[in-house]
Amino acid sequence: MRGRRLAVSGALLGALTFGVAACGGDEEGTGGGGQVAGETLTIYSSLPLQGDSRPQSESVVNGMKLALEEAGGKAGDFTIKYVSLDDSTPAAGKWEPGAVSANARKAAQDKSTIAYLGEFNSGAAAVSIPITNEAGILQISPSNTYVGLTRAEGAEPGEPDKYYPAGTRTYGRVVPADHIQAAADVSYMKENGVTKVYILHDKEVYGKGIADGVAKLAPDQEIEVLGNEGIDTKAANFRSLAAKIKASGADGFFFGGITQNKGVQVWKDVYAANPEIKLFGPDGVAESPFTEKLGESQKNTYITVATLDPASYPPAAQKFFTDYKAKFGADPEPYAIYGYEAMAVALLAIENAGAKGNDRQAVIDEFFKIKGRESVLGTYDIDENGDTTLSDYGAYRVKDGKLVFDKVIKAATA
Repeated sequence: MRGRRLAVSGALLGALTFGVAACGGDEEGTGGGGQVAGETLTIYSSLPLQGDSRPQSESVVNGMKLALEEAGGKAGDFTIKYVSLDDSTPAAGKWEPGAVSANARKAAQDKSTIAYLGEFNSGAAAVSIPITNEAGILQISPSNTYVGLTRAEGAEPGEPDKYYPAGTRTYGRVVPADHIQAAADVSYMKENGVTKVYILHDKEVYGKGIADGVAKLAPDQEIEVLGNEGIDTKAANFRSLAAKIKASGADGFFFGGITQNKGVQVWKDVYAANPEIKLFGPDGVAESPFTEKLGESQKNTYITVATLDPASYPPAAQKFFTDYKAKFGADPEPYAIYGYEAMAVALLAIENAGAKGNDRQAVIDEFFKIKGRESVLGTYDIDENGDTTLSDYGAYRVKDGKLVFDKVIKAATA
């Protein structure tokens, strides 16, 4: 537990830690920590499987299935049951807080649960982490990048402590967070000649977070920030905002948000008002439902996502991409490889716990002990915040409706 306790008194923390260990074996399985009964353990995932979110999320689920299959359906001496849950609704067409909460509670109330993989969206994770934290369940995200889920620097007041009511950390991620991505975005803008940028965001935890990060770092690269505004995601179009951006004299535009929050409409309207402007987006729009609908604006589009070109990865990743296409008949969406690694590292934590692989706290402890892991993503540690030490981001252009790898942006150069 060293290095993962929050800022509470030693005496209170000791009581919290003891309580987590003591109440995990309750009859309903809702208490924190404790031993899971039986030799079959359940790993849940929670991802948005409806609307434009579906292709990316299904690809992540496939990556998780592939990792479990390659492990023979086991972790150490334990058999693993995998259950995929949907955190979206037909009405929303994206993640929805009620669905997220229901998924987290389902996992918390299942006495066989050993790990929870999710969420895909950072705003959704802000809902589920407190639930899995109180239940003492390891939660690993393949794709959350919002800084405030794990770190105070660059976060909102009260973050990240407010997500951990049990007083200890139980959440981590295998993707580099947005303090790194924002630096990569700004570096990408600078390299492409942007001197004045106008920023819009979708007001969600993730979107506003990455927008604020870019706005903060842009001046360091001598890029003037002309605006940083939230949009009305229920608006039919954004022509008035696009006209405002053109009038500002911006030669660059950045959208902090996800495809499902009118990303395509924002993009098209901004481009229509100023066909010369360069359009930048983060991993929230790095998916086929976005790129396939851009039309003419794709020629001015620049996108960052943690996924790199297959050639930039170690041999294990080459095998992943080959095996994925052979099994599922198509190339994976960008975050499939992170889904694979989220499952793989969860299985590793269970295996490393040995005979205690069915003990929730032991598995959490083993996750936070990971150092020098040689994975499909490269070699990394999990730090005391639950963050990966990986720091490279991929820079992409769009051609024929598809992401085309441009270059690797390293943290040092960003």
